[in-house]
Amino acid sequence: MSSSPGSAARAASTPAGRPAPVLRSRAWVAPLCWTAVLLDGFDAVVLGAVLPSMLENGALGMTTAQGTAVATAGLLGMMIGALAMGYLTDLLGRRRMLIGAVVLFSLLTFAAAFSPNVLAFGLLRFLAGLGLGGCLPTAIAMVTEFARRGRGANATTLVMTGYHVGAVLTAAVAIAVVRQFGWQEMFVLGALPALVLVPLMVVFLPESPSWLASQGRAAEARAVSEHYGLEIAHRSAAEEQAEKAGARMLLAPGWRRNSVAIWVASFMGLLLVYGLNTWLPQIMRAAEYDLGNSLGFLLILNVGAILGLAVAGRVADRITPRVAGIVWFLGSAALLAALAIRLPLLGIYALVLVTGFFVFSSQVLVYAFTAANHPPRVRATALGMSAGVGRLGAISGPIIGGTLLTAGLAYPWGFFAFAAVGGLGGLALAGTKTRQELRETAR
Repeated sequence: MSSSPGSAARAASTPAGRPAPVLRSRAWVAPLCWTAVLLDGFDAVVLGAVLPSMLENGALGMTTAQGTAVATAGLLGMMIGALAMGYLTDLLGRRRMLIGAVVLFSLLTFAAAFSPNVLAFGLLRFLAGLGLGGCLPTAIAMVTEFARRGRGANATTLVMTGYHVGAVLTAAVAIAVVRQFGWQEMFVLGALPALVLVPLMVVFLPESPSWLASQGRAAEARAVSEHYGLEIAHRSAAEEQAEKAGARMLLAPGWRRNSVAIWVASFMGLLLVYGLNTWLPQIMRAAEYDLGNSLGFLLILNVGAILGLAVAGRVADRITPRVAGIVWFLGSAALLAALAIRLPLLGIYALVLVTGFFVFSSQVLVYAFTAANHPPRVRATALGMSAGVGRLGAISGPIIGGTLLTAGLAYPWGFFAFAAVGGLGGLALAGTKTRQELRETAR
C-alpha cells in the first residue's frame, strides 16, 4: 500500500537524525505481532514438553523441585518484563520495544541449549523471560490500535492464536525430537524463527500513532494514522492529564474497581495457562499414561485453545469481552473438574480438547476487555499491568502443580485445584463493568 502525498510530505519533514515513520500496508501489523506471540507460546510450552524427558534421564542432574524452580525463574522474569513494559514503551516506543523483546528472548533461548548446569539454565530462562514479558502486552496493544473499528476483541483473540499455534508446534516437534535427539535441540529450534522475523519487523512494522502523539510528534502521528486508516482521538485537556498519569490512573476513582478485578482475573487465567502447560504431561503420567500420550494431551489442549480463540473473539465482539470472559472462565472450571473422571483414551482426548477450547481463551478475553476499556494512550500500560500482575499467577501455577506432584496428589486433586481457580477468575471478571464512554470499542 503506497503512502498518500500528504503522508509522504509529513514523513519528509521528520527532523534530521530521526528516522521517517514506517508507512507500509496495514496487513503487515497483525502477522508480525502474531509471529512474535507464537514465539511466546513456544516458550510457555517448551519447558513442559522437555521436563518429563529431563527428569527421567537426569539431564543437568535436575530434580522435580529444581524443575519447578526453573519454571518459576522464567515466569518471574516475565513478570518483571511485563511490569517494566509501560516505562520502557514510553521511553523506546512500542515498535522498538517489540523488536528488542524478540531479539532478547530469542538469543537467550538459544543460549539455554548450551547450559552447563541447572543454575545456568534457570538464569537464562529468567533473562529470556524479561523479553517475553514485554512482548505479549506490546503486541496486543499494537494489534488492538491498528484493528478496524469494532473489531478490537477479535483482533486480540486472533493474535493470541499465535501463542497456541506456537504451543501446538512445540508439543508436536517435541514428540518427534526429544526422544530421538534430546532436549537441547528444542531450544535451538525455538530461537531460529527470529532470524526471519526481526528483519521483517524492522522493515514493515509501524510505530504506534498514540505513542508518537504522546512524544509531541504530532505530524508523524497524523501521517501514520492517515496512512493506516486510523482515527486520531480528540481528548480534552483533563483527559490528557489523566492519561499522562499512566499506572496511577488505573487506581484512580472510577478505574480502581475494574483494575483490581482485571488483575485478579488475569492472575487466575495465567495460573491456568502456565500451570497446565508446564505440568499437564507429568500429571497425565501420574495418571499412568505413557510419555507419548502425555505430550499428545499437551498438543490437543493447545489445539483446543486455537479453536476456542477463533470463536471467543467473534462472540466477544457481539456480547462484549466481559460477558464472554465470564462464560469462558466458568466453562473452564466445569471442564477442568471433569478431567478427574477416568475415561477411555479417546474420551479423555476429546475432553482435553474441549477444556483447551475454554481455558486459554479465558485469559485472552481478560486482555480483550482490558484493551477495549482503556483509552489508547494508557492501553499499553493497562495491558502491561494486567500481564505483570497476572504473571504472579503464572508463577503460582507451576508451583502448585509441582507441589502436588511432589506430594503424590497431582491426579486427581490437581484438576480440582485448577477448576477452583477457573471459578474464581469468572467471579473476578463478573465484578468489572464496561466503560460507557468506550462501549463502541468494547463491542
